[in-house]
Amino acid sequence: MLEEIIIAGFGGQGVMSMGQLIAYAGMLEGKGVSWLPSYGPEQRGGTANCAVVVSDGPVGSPLVTRPSTAIVLNNPSFDKFEPRVRPGGTLILNSSLVVRALKRKDIKIIEISATDIANDLGNSRVANMVLLGAFLEQTKMVSTDSIMESLKKVLSTDKHHLIEINKQALQKGASSVAVQIT
Repeated sequence: MLEEIIIAGFGGQGVMSMGQLIAYAGMLEGKGVSWLPSYGPEQRGGTANCAVVVSDGPVGSPLVTRPSTAIVLNNPSFDKFEPRVRPGGTLILNSSLVVRALKRKDIKIIEISATDIANDLGNSRVANMVLLGAFLEQTKMVSTDSIMESLKKVLSTDKHHLIEINKQALQKGASSVAVQIT
């Protein structure tokens, strides 16, 4: 198994923490992982992204140019990464914020209204976790238990009170994609 993932959105949407969670969870499960953040000029209002590679063996390179999965949280990220998803790959998008027309017919598209779901949970900042839950349901790459254990490392101690809402967001995302698959 080799999964090459791009996660992209605006700064502050939790893009980097999503990547870290997948990488930590992969390590907990004994998989080869890499996590490569990309900030550059994107720090000031543009898109920020990270590349994550998870493999049953060693990871040869942390660079991802043709992801098997792209998770996009906004329109600029959609514009940039939709063309890069390899044929047969998956694009998971936050349909609450991505309002562009889909152009590809050779990839699987999973639309999750992540921001709306997060707002229904009472915290718009967990939209990233809704999308992560959808990703986990789609790929089964790492377990939700490993993600939850990793969350304790990614969140600072003073934010541990948010663990329960993050768990709820993961579950809502998984439920949303399960409905689309059936």
